[in-house]
Amino acid sequence: MAILPIIQPDNPVLRKKAHRVQSFDGKFQKLVDDMYETLMDAPGVGLAAPQVAVSQRVILVRLPDDEDSRNEYGKEAGMLHVVANPEIVKASKEIVEGVEACLSIPGYYGTVDRHEKIAIKGLDRYGEPVRIKAHGWLARVFQHEIDHLDGQLYIDIAKDVWRATREDEDEEHEEI
Repeated sequence: MAILPIIQPDNPVLRKKAHRVQSFDGKFQKLVDDMYETLMDAPGVGLAAPQVAVSQRVILVRLPDDEDSRNEYGKEAGMLHVVANPEIVKASKEIVEGVEACLSIPGYYGTVDRHEKIAIKGLDRYGEPVRIKAHGWLARVFQHEIDHLDGQLYIDIAKDVWRATREDEDEEHEEI
């Protein structure tokens, strides 16, 4: 496994619609393993293949696994979701505002409106169908990562964006 470089908005791969995953071969498995190692090293809660300069529709999502997170997120804390070709198939009418950051845009935060609850479908890392219902922070992370697959960054839809301050860093904002 290898830690991959995370690209920034000046790399055109980040702004293009990613290609559907067609093969779940050894090369794809290595990509997923490398993305996981990169996500854990960053550290972040989500990573899309375009963020590591690979134009494929695959995302990894993993909420924190510390004691506070286990209390807040229950069984979702620390659970790794690998989803190829994800699609949001259902979204709540309820929209919630939240603060987001991104591994591809270090040092900035933004306020973004997202659906409170979503259901997504796609394929797991082995090409088997998967359907995930998510709410709250998990739903936000999935929406953020799926946006990456369409070449969209949170700064494109944020109400406001600001440079991180020491106060922001003291708060527990997770990089998505």
